[in-house]
Amino acid sequence: MKSKTERLLDELVKLHPKYIDLSLDRLKLLLKKLGNPHNHLPKTIHIAGTNGKGSVQSFIRNILLKNGYKCDAYISPHLSRFNERIIINNKEVSTKKLYKTLKFVKKINNNKPITFFEITTAAAFILFKQSKSDFLILETGLGGRLDATNIIPKKICGILTPISFDHEEFLGKTLKKIANEKLGIVKNCEFVLVGKQKKELKDHIQKKLNKFENKYFYGKEFRVTKSLKNKFEIKIDNKKYSYSRPSLNGKHQEENASISIYFAKIIENMGYKLNKKEINVALKETIWPGRLEVINYKNKKIILDGSHNIDGAEKLNEFLKTKRIKPIVLFGMLNNKKASLFLNKIKKRISKVLAIKIPDEKNSFKTKQINQICDFHSIKCEQVKNINDALKYFRSNQEKIYLITGSLYLIGKIRRKLL
Repeated sequence: MKSKTERLLDELVKLHPKYIDLSLDRLKLLLKKLGNPHNHLPKTIHIAGTNGKGSVQSFIRNILLKNGYKCDAYISPHLSRFNERIIINNKEVSTKKLYKTLKFVKKINNNKPITFFEITTAAAFILFKQSKSDFLILETGLGGRLDATNIIPKKICGILTPISFDHEEFLGKTLKKIANEKLGIVKNCEFVLVGKQKKELKDHIQKKLNKFENKYFYGKEFRVTKSLKNKFEIKIDNKKYSYSRPSLNGKHQEENASISIYFAKIIENMGYKLNKKEINVALKETIWPGRLEVINYKNKKIILDGSHNIDGAEKLNEFLKTKRIKPIVLFGMLNNKKASLFLNKIKKRISKVLAIKIPDEKNSFKTKQINQICDFHSIKCEQVKNINDALKYFRSNQEKIYLITGSLYLIGKIRRKLL
């Protein structure tokens, strides 16, 4: 049985016929009625990109917290429950406070058409205004230019993580068009950090950034130069620095960590006191569930990875190659994603696919469709009815390592049963 908060969230979904409808006009009207809380937020760090937003957010948040600063965060999507999206000084918003705020915002909106993300973002702004924290980290929901998070008037920093293909139906069919949408967040930032990008995007992004007055720092000015067992080396403005390797799995997490370290260097120059020892502790202790996360379950190792686009598949493939493992894969994906290309990227690194339809997601690929894709790529495949059957398979099979991937929605629904 659903809680009253879950029922209220369901009501908010029904306020607009489309789940995604990129515009800032509806939100502007609502925020004005709410007293424009977005004009009174903590110093804001805004992150856009295709992959890596959550990891970079988590690294930066941990660095700030370890150094004694209060830091809020706005994250999407959530894995298990909506509260995960709104972090107040490193704690999920309480259900009581969340319900009260959502109910108030719904009342003020007065049943006017507005998307779920827009109205919940308005509620988040109210909570962040009340928090009185030192910093706020905002992840874009989709794109950047017309994303609900991009309505705030001033930010201390804009960050672009790696950009690749995803949500082309909303952001454009080419990498440059997608990059233009992501670049929409930099217009009112004091400085901009651009992570490592694909070769075909570097000059394009640089030219776009030249049109803005803010200071920007490109990936070539901070990059990983050496990766060792317990530490990695970063070159920043032609100087080499050594830091503890991040706790998160995957070589790409060193690139994500390098963004957070350069951010720390910049705000140090702005007068914020940071300690390198605490930065190292932050990197080692950062946790970001569902991203190459390894969980022990019934004497088995389960790798959870919410990758759902081609860039994510490449990172996953690299991880499996480095670990020299060929796991059985429980695979489910939304049908607006490129399942065939995804599975083709990792097929040499997996032994078999267990096809599953993501529970309670009407837009999920059906198991027969996944089976057909696997047949096309000569991948062994078996269909499972539900999560309980998948877990039963894990427990009864002799294999010791399994991978669950294809969707954060799938990860969220199965992770709670593994812990």
